[in-house]
Amino acid sequence: MEFIKKLINKHTLSLASNAIMPIVGMVTVAMLAHALKGALGNYVLFLLTFTLANFFRSGFLQTALIKFYSGASKERAATVVGSTWAVAILLTVILDVISLLVHLIFKGDPSVEIISKWFGIIFVCTLPSSIALWVLQAEERFDRVFILQLIGQGTIFLSVAALVITGHAVFHNVVYAYCCSATFTSLFSIFMGWARMKTIVHKTTACIKELFHFGKYSVGTSISSYLLRASDTYIIGFMFINPAVVGVYYLPQRLMEVIEIPLRSFIATAYPAMAAAVQRGDKQYMTYVMKKYAGILTILLIPVSIVAFISADLVIKIIGGNTSLTEHMDPHTAAAVVKIIGGDTFAHSDAANVFRIFMSLAILLPIDRFFGITLDILNKPHINMIKVLLMLVVNVVGDFIGIKLTHDLYGVAISSIFTFITGIIYGYWVLKRNLNFTLRDILKLGFIEMRLLATDFIAKRNGKLANKSTN
Repeated sequence: MEFIKKLINKHTLSLASNAIMPIVGMVTVAMLAHALKGALGNYVLFLLTFTLANFFRSGFLQTALIKFYSGASKERAATVVGSTWAVAILLTVILDVISLLVHLIFKGDPSVEIISKWFGIIFVCTLPSSIALWVLQAEERFDRVFILQLIGQGTIFLSVAALVITGHAVFHNVVYAYCCSATFTSLFSIFMGWARMKTIVHKTTACIKELFHFGKYSVGTSISSYLLRASDTYIIGFMFINPAVVGVYYLPQRLMEVIEIPLRSFIATAYPAMAAAVQRGDKQYMTYVMKKYAGILTILLIPVSIVAFISADLVIKIIGGNTSLTEHMDPHTAAAVVKIIGGDTFAHSDAANVFRIFMSLAILLPIDRFFGITLDILNKPHINMIKVLLMLVVNVVGDFIGIKLTHDLYGVAISSIFTFITGIIYGYWVLKRNLNFTLRDILKLGFIEMRLLATDFIAKRNGKLANKSTN
């Protein structure tokens, strides 16, 4: 029991949220793919529209709220949350008006009418739960974050499952289920007091301006980051005649999402602590937290990258499909498995070597990402946006040069290494003017922390074994 209590902490809860929730979402989409069939495209369009709008709202406010809320006094915290509510309501109303105009203009297509009508309603319904998640993250209450996310994903999963089982899984019913799920989740966050709706009376014009000033850069960084991730795909599609090449590159790119799970988890737990340190004027502790988390992740990713580099062919065969896996199955089962995993499409392609390059690149990600959030915390979101834009330019130019020189996907993958090296160099150059640290310090502290964790774990394990032997 004591071991379980120690195991359940903010780090493991954040990791669980980032790992489990996407899986639940993928299973939900898989059920809908079988149930909706041709109408799945309508649901995907609805989901992309909602995700993009929510991406804009959260990109504008989430980072700003966590930064100004963490470590603030009770009065200041209430002002920040209240002002966030005011700005969030304004953004929601603007996007709802756009949705209403689309609904009035584009008549005749039932799917577009349903999307434009229910998007606005659902966008309003998700507002309280969204703000609750941001506040809970700022307070480092990852147990509550996990509960709220579980309710949100769990209710939509159960609703879709019920629709599929009862044979009522049609597009408009799925949208209604999504709306009910969003409403229930937000009502729960309000009932529990996590959404802090009453703080809206504490909003101030000065704080609203502060949030707007920070938010315009953070949303710019978010959009630039999205373009950075998507630019490779667009350029490959433009430069290569065969569209299958995009799929070959996309598979290892999607596999890199595995690295993003612990990365997002570490950032979610580190950000509030770093922001609180800045609020106290303790830049030294903030620098320590940055070095600790970036260093631990970098050290952890070294053996992971080596294993992935060696086993890349096997990983691609399993994920991308390999008919040798189905040779001992009956024809019907084999056909079903091949349909699901994609056959031998990637087994003898460049995907494995591209994946090897990506896993080499993975070692650079923690330092680059933590440099970015440190710039935000130091109230330099404009510098972080410049950093990401610079990386985008290097990536685009590097992609074209790489394809020109190699005439294959390796040029695109290798250019990504230079992209992140550029981000690290620029981020390091800017941060060195404000903080006292070196890149060597990050790796050194990461190694020390990992050694301490390993020593502590071994000591406790040996202690338990000794206790068992004496009993």
